[in-house]
Amino acid sequence: MSAFRAFWNSPVGPKTTHFWGPIANWGFVIAGLVDTQKPPEMISGNMTGAMCVYSALFMRFAWMVQPRNYLLLACHASNETVQLYQLSRWAKAQGYLDQKKEGAKQL
Repeated sequence: MSAFRAFWNSPVGPKTTHFWGPIANWGFVIAGLVDTQKPPEMISGNMTGAMCVYSALFMRFAWMVQPRNYLLLACHASNETVQLYQLSRWAKAQGYLDQKKEGAKQL
């Protein structure tokens, strides 16, 4: 019971935005994972790029804020991974990654 009480009253516990902010942000990760099943033609390169920048910035924020917010850091690291995967799917569908391979074969 004392461990639960310590968590409940901690500066990153469920009474704070340090807890509920990351919980809400896991929605981005879940949505990205669901989108991996959709065809790459439906991926917006601009939005996926913006999500990559957003997650990278907030990973830095989560590391620098006091107290450090490891839950937010894990959330945005996961989202960065999912969004980079989506960006690679988009680039491959647009032919950006195939052109590099073709250019290397011609040399």
